[in-house]
Amino acid sequence: MISVIIPMYNASQSIVLTLDSVKRQTFPQEEFEIIIVNDGSTDESSAIVENYIKENPLMNIVMLHQKNGGVSKARNTGLKIAKGNYIALLDADDEWNSAKIEKQIHYFENNSLQIDFLATARNNNKILFPYQIKNGLAEITFRKLLIRNEAQPSTVMFRKKVLENTGYFDDNQRYAEDVNYWMKVSLKNKMYILSESLVIVGKGKRSFGVSGLSANLPEMAKGFEKNLREMYALKEINYLQYASFRLFYRAKYLLLLFRTFYYNLNKTKK
Repeated sequence: MISVIIPMYNASQSIVLTLDSVKRQTFPQEEFEIIIVNDGSTDESSAIVENYIKENPLMNIVMLHQKNGGVSKARNTGLKIAKGNYIALLDADDEWNSAKIEKQIHYFENNSLQIDFLATARNNNKILFPYQIKNGLAEITFRKLLIRNEAQPSTVMFRKKVLENTGYFDDNQRYAEDVNYWMKVSLKNKMYILSESLVIVGKGKRSFGVSGLSANLPEMAKGFEKNLREMYALKEINYLQYASFRLFYRAKYLLLLFRTFYYNLNKTKK
């Protein structure tokens, strides 16, 4: 079984498209359990999902409700009741390609690879340095994650054993929470990214500085700083590496600010 974890907050405009993308999977529908965690939505999201469940009785969908606690807490609520041998993450404003799960399962079942965690490309984006593609896959490692995260949550699928050897997301982290978890996962598991684009994220729009949580660049920067401090405290990096990456992240943040300003300036001229 595959447990699909969908955190939902005020997603009335997108949640049906998201669920339809699960419904259209070429992998057998009876192999899915879909866990939607309503994270204190104040719009019509909950009512829309309830109606969707009634209209799709053959889909195994359960909706949980909690006070707004952020995406990490919502994911953890779903993860803690997941029954599947595999976990697939999906945000409430993203959509899967119909063959996504079938293609990922194909790689998981290749015993010569022994993959524990598999992401995919998204929005037809290229997989960039420091990742190197070989036979359609690029290995994800702790060191590479310090430089760049290419594993967007809605592309990610992993074995249940990852929860057992790594635990859960940091409940209190709302920004850069994904790479925080991926770095911990990388310490005990084999991780890869499939170069094929199998997910539409945020309706295909640019994310950093424009849409979603990633639009809040100052908070994203704080999230990356928090991750760095945590990895140093865990002794996964030494002080020299910590200091070097602090400078690297600061430069990266300033570059993103400039790129976002330039992007928005050009947008207003059109």
